[in-house]
Amino acid sequence: MSAERPFGLYLHVPFCASRCDYCAFATWTDRHHLIEDYLVACRTQAERVAADLPEITSIFVGGGTPNLVPAELLMRVFEPLTIAAGAEFTVECNPDEVTQPQIETYASAGVNRISLGVQSMVPHVLEALGRWHDPANVRAAVHATRSAGIGRLNLDLIYGGVGESEDDWRRSVTEALALGPDHVSAYALTVEPGTPLADDPARHPDDDVQADKYVIADDLFVGAGLANYEISNWARDGEECRHNLLYWSQGEYLGLGVAAHSHVEGRRFWSVRTPERFIAAVAEDRTVEAGSEELDAESAALEGLQLALRTRDGVPEETVPDEVRHLVDIDDDGRARLTRDGRLLANEVAVRLTSRG
Repeated sequence: MSAERPFGLYLHVPFCASRCDYCAFATWTDRHHLIEDYLVACRTQAERVAADLPEITSIFVGGGTPNLVPAELLMRVFEPLTIAAGAEFTVECNPDEVTQPQIETYASAGVNRISLGVQSMVPHVLEALGRWHDPANVRAAVHATRSAGIGRLNLDLIYGGVGESEDDWRRSVTEALALGPDHVSAYALTVEPGTPLADDPARHPDDDVQADKYVIADDLFVGAGLANYEISNWARDGEECRHNLLYWSQGEYLGLGVAAHSHVEGRRFWSVRTPERFIAAVAEDRTVEAGSEELDAESAALEGLQLALRTRDGVPEETVPDEVRHLVDIDDDGRARLTRDGRLLANEVAVRLTSRG
């Protein structure tokens, strides 16, 4: 691995105070007694791989609810690693769990980007999603982040939940923008198998309603100076999430912790899913790997195109067949980029791309 190329690190924190109705991630609400052992195991994993890694250019701590666990223990996980100067270091946070000392601990350890799970600023919409945080705590969390000197802020939003009117969605977006974020991620509510949402068809989102809300959001974000650089992500110039850009460009990254995925030297692999198995494997110096795969050259090339299509970099025009060209704009350099209508039908375009030109 070349130290000159970007290299990311992801840490999964699988603990939550409560589970959202739409969530299918590897998270638990009943295993808080494992938090300390789990974070110690993650640090041990970091110690064992540190010598083989290049300088890390981006870190993303996700979950779960990373800021549910003690901030000092969480930050110790990264001490054995070589982190590049100027690296992007993000921690996802639930607004209800944010405290000033916690954020200051993150900042002291090098965290320079906070991603707040806002989802909505409307209480009845949050309740319909199975979330219970107080929208007022979002404002307090933003203040704590800015007060600690953390200069980069992302707000996560979700649209399309049952009972969310267009006015509700406009309110969420408008109030989020009033907080001055550098970056916003807005995701259409997705029904994942095995979730309470999946078991309740009456709460399943409507595709047309979601498309209308996407247009509303895009207008408001762009009007506030945030440009769309990936289908679900908008940022001020220079504030794009570097870690996620690694994923969209098939870059290399290592995952620490349970259910974490990695991509190193063309090989993908992922870790065991439960905290108990992970802690035991690390304690016994056994592999935590649960599975792996390697794509052949043609599959990797096609996947690369499908990922690039999601971004404003676009794809070579010759890879886009005639039947979907009305959904892209083609510039003088021969790059095809999705129009806004194209973003709404991105999957339809992606499945028709050809890596053979």
